[in-house]
Amino acid sequence: MTDTTQARLASLIGSRLCHDLISPIGAIQNGLELVELSGSVAGDSPEFSLIQESCQNAAARIKFFRVAFGSAASTQMMSSREVQTVLQDMTKGGRVSVGWSPQGDLPRAEVQLAFLALMCCESALPMGGSAQIDMDAAGWSIRAEGRRLTMDDTLWDHLNGAAQSEPEPHSKTVQFLLLAILSEQLDKKILVTHSENTLTVKIA
Repeated sequence: MTDTTQARLASLIGSRLCHDLISPIGAIQNGLELVELSGSVAGDSPEFSLIQESCQNAAARIKFFRVAFGSAASTQMMSSREVQTVLQDMTKGGRVSVGWSPQGDLPRAEVQLAFLALMCCESALPMGGSAQIDMDAAGWSIRAEGRRLTMDDTLWDHLNGAAQSEPEPHSKTVQFLLLAILSEQLDKKILVTHSENTLTVKIA
């Protein structure tokens, strides 16, 4: 099985899982709203708030993962507003804040690359920080800043095309392998540069 076929299969599995999970979580959120409206449970109670926040967080992550790991047809588009909503919901209360600059509609396959690159950058920010996603005629630029960067050279060298061998697949770092495969499919190159506190991923 080729890398392209494997990536396609992984994307289809990701789409199926996210699709099947988002519906029951949405149903739970609707149920919580009905319970709150009925007055049988205090909506401001710590227990109720915890359940609500957990459902919102789960729904936000699934929507993000659906774009990052799901199947993206060449004709699918995403609006800037839709992308910003996904990012805002996913990063709410998190350790990394994310800014999004591109405007207008963009191919979902392109947004997928940006989301995967963002996940790669987040892995290098164990103490939190910020990330800014920009796009111009040259391509994508994802710039991350934090008090301390923690980088596995093998993974980042793989994105730069400088690794001696392909990294061993791991659930925590699968975004690196998928980003490299999907970028190659779209005939794009990745360039990673970094300093002590700043990391930049360019995809063009």
